[in-house]
Amino acid sequence: MSILLERADAVATVTLNKPDKMNALDLGMWRDLALAFQSLSADDSVRCVILRGAGEKAFSAGADIEEFERERNSAAKSRAYSKITQAALHAIADCRHPTLAQIHGACVGGGLEMATMCDMRICGESSRFGVPINRLGLVVSYEELSGLVALAGKAGTLEILLEGRVFGAEEAMRKGLVNRFVADSEVATEAEAAARRISHGAPLVARWHKKFVNRMLQPTPITVEERDEAHLCFDTEDFRIGWKAFLEKSRPTFVGR
Repeated sequence: MSILLERADAVATVTLNKPDKMNALDLGMWRDLALAFQSLSADDSVRCVILRGAGEKAFSAGADIEEFERERNSAAKSRAYSKITQAALHAIADCRHPTLAQIHGACVGGGLEMATMCDMRICGESSRFGVPINRLGLVVSYEELSGLVALAGKAGTLEILLEGRVFGAEEAMRKGLVNRFVADSEVATEAEAAARRISHGAPLVARWHKKFVNRMLQPTPITVEERDEAHLCFDTEDFRIGWKAFLEKSRPTFVGR
């Protein structure tokens, strides 16, 4: 299987499973990635999703360039191809649950675009980042750029695209592309610990916070009805569980209601 889906309690892990090709994604993998995230988003028992690459060399080298001769060698074919890749990127970005990219090794091209669609990114100290496709004569579409621009801004994004330079974890953090980096041997441990912290929180609150932050980035004014949604948490069972646990100095066990 080129996309693996595993569960450990409320944490789901999606693994790009083509380590012999640095987890470069072919068309079938893009399709399966979209289906995996759509399925997880619809599952209320999930509280956090980790996205990672198999093997030691890469999170992902992006799209599989070798299949372009067959699948993406004209503008017409590119349009059809992009519908599939963009569906996968949207599925990651639109997932209702918190998402975390666990990055080791190379995270370049479409791999970086994919990682920027996650809510958080944790990488190893030797991880490498970039979008070096100016050497291929390829353009990054609006949809593929959205996550990069949101994190790195105009100046940072244009630097990455125009220079096509591959850079390390420390620079990626300065550019806002990752939340933190740790020793390579600690990436999985740190990502799993972060996922556990997320999964122990109230799941409805996590979904609301994702929704509110994404909504604040849209240019249209926030409506009265939207503002009122922030008060609905007080009617949830989880609020009563959390409030009682706080007073009792105990750990809450949320039920997602």
